[in-house]
Amino acid sequence: MSLLKRTAELIEARFNKLLNAAEDPNAELDLSYEKMLEGLQETRRHLADVVTEQKVLEGQIDSAKADIARDENDAKLALQAQREDLARAALTQKQIAVTKLASLTEAHDKITAEVQKLEEYEHKFQDRIEAFRTQKEVLKSEYGGAQAEVQVEESLSGLSNKLGGAGETVRRAKDKTEATQAHAKALESLEESGALDDGDERSSAEKELEQLRSGQSVDSDLERLKAEINKK
Repeated sequence: MSLLKRTAELIEARFNKLLNAAEDPNAELDLSYEKMLEGLQETRRHLADVVTEQKVLEGQIDSAKADIARDENDAKLALQAQREDLARAALTQKQIAVTKLASLTEAHDKITAEVQKLEEYEHKFQDRIEAFRTQKEVLKSEYGGAQAEVQVEESLSGLSNKLGGAGETVRRAKDKTEATQAHAKALESLEESGALDDGDERSSAEKELEQLRSGQSVDSDLERLKAEINKK
């Protein structure tokens, strides 16, 4: 019984250690649950062995009782046949059977108490396993929820970073748009003021003189060409 108790304590200690250093709590919880089930199966096998021994003792007790009854009957028959020597021998065998029965009964009482303890331990162990199984599922659900929450937070963080970049792009585009609009307004103002004409700032007189000079040049070229043709 002390060995089984020690085994349960070791399993519990190992479970706590695994939880403290667990990289995957779900896997560690399942592993600990499997170990506890293995411990329960071991307890049941041990209980089965003890119960088997109990049944063997009960069979031996029944046999010893039968021997006592037979030896008692043999002693009576011997006395009826006037064979005191045979009666004495039968009673001697009876005494041996009585002593054996006492030893078997004592052993049976002890093993019966052991069976009761093992059965109680099995029930308690089974209850603890069932409670652990329920707690395990709760912890796994909570861990799954925590994981989902972390993933959401990470996703939101990544989205925030991405939106931050998008915001900068929008800001630059807005600045560029405002600059373009300002430039368009400036051009419109210049056009309305006449500043965007052909760019010729000469006076009318200068323009007429330029036309005269251009006409004289044309006339000179024309006379030159006529002279060349006449010469040929």
